Amino acid sequence: MSLVMSARPLVAWRWLGLPAVASVVATVVLATPIELFGLRLPEPVFPLALSFAWAAIRPSVIAPFLLVLLGLFLDLYWKGDAGLWAVTLLAPYLAVMVARAVMSGQGGGVNQIGYTLAIALAFGLACGLTAMLDHVVPDMVAVFWQFLATCLLYPFARWLIERYEGADVRFR
Repeated sequence: MSLVMSARPLVAWRWLGLPAVASVVATVVLATPIELFGLRLPEPVFPLALSFAWAAIRPSVIAPFLLVLLGLFLDLYWKGDAGLWAVTLLAPYLAVMVARAVMSGQGGGVNQIGYTLAIALAFGLACGLTAMLDHVVPDMVAVFWQFLATCLLYPFARWLIERYEGADVRFR
């Protein structure tokens, strides 16, 4: 009885809407031009953590549309090519959906590796598309630091997955 009482209802806006809004807010906050000791704040790509988590949780009809909207927001906010981040967010979503059966039920290490590979896929695609569309290779040092900062978001993605699993009765 206590297990049922402690369960949170599974509502789409809680596991899709709130994290999407939080990633937009976090993107804006970390993009502020603040420097500490000559270093700027890291600018991880927060929606990539959502791309991994939403695909690992379960396929959803709404998640890809939200990822496209988040990608278009990133394109507008960072003044990039329209659609670049939308495609970049959808690629790891698709890859994780395909690899979901392999990662499901595995320990945190396997999911961490899957997350890092998904982020690497996204950054590789973003660099390739940027080079192709703009005829300019991005600064790979800056790309590496942004990749590393995004990889450090794995606990957020893991927390989102665990929160969903705690609310879904199929995981009990």
